[in-house]
Amino acid sequence: MFRRLLFILLVLFTPMTGTMALERALTDEEIALIKAIGEHNSAISTMAGRFLQIDSEGGRIEGTFFLQRPNKIRFRYAPPSREEIVSAGNGFFVLNREEKTKYVYPQDKVPLRQFLTDHIDFLSANISDVVMTDTFISITLVDESPLGQVEVSLIFDIESKELWQWTLTEPSGAELTFSIYDVEKGLEIPRSFFYINPEYKAIAQP
Repeated sequence: MFRRLLFILLVLFTPMTGTMALERALTDEEIALIKAIGEHNSAISTMAGRFLQIDSEGGRIEGTFFLQRPNKIRFRYAPPSREEIVSAGNGFFVLNREEKTKYVYPQDKVPLRQFLTDHIDFLSANISDVVMTDTFISITLVDESPLGQVEVSLIFDIESKELWQWTLTEPSGAELTFSIYDVEKGLEIPRSFFYINPEYKAIAQP
């Protein structure tokens, strides 16, 4: 389950570039809303909350997250797990606090730009679908990742313009839904939350 969250982050936070995959033209309303969503979320310098991950077979895992722009994020699993994912701008570290081990993905391979930069621009990504209801908008991105072709559908609340949930469709066709809740913004996040213990043993990427 932990590895699958890492897969989500690899896909979601890797820039998706190229021509737009949408087979129709976006409406003026959709373009304006997508731009507003990017601007709103770009202006959030810090946020924290809880997350719930559900896979295709109904497996569930929970935890907490902390985000500070630019380039800092931490996902920590609830007990009994002792694992977490931390980025502080110089690498993407997967930590095991029980075994005191770490492995790292170079920042240029996992750039975290989709949500960690100061400017979020979905219109420059490969949008394959946009669906609006009275309360939500779903923006689906599709592209080649280091792990194969993937599809990510991000759901935003139209009124607040904030991310509510996303669903990842893996190259195998399996789906993984990731929701965030109890979110607070504008928090003072201690620097220690993004600290990588240099005494942790470095291991090869699995």
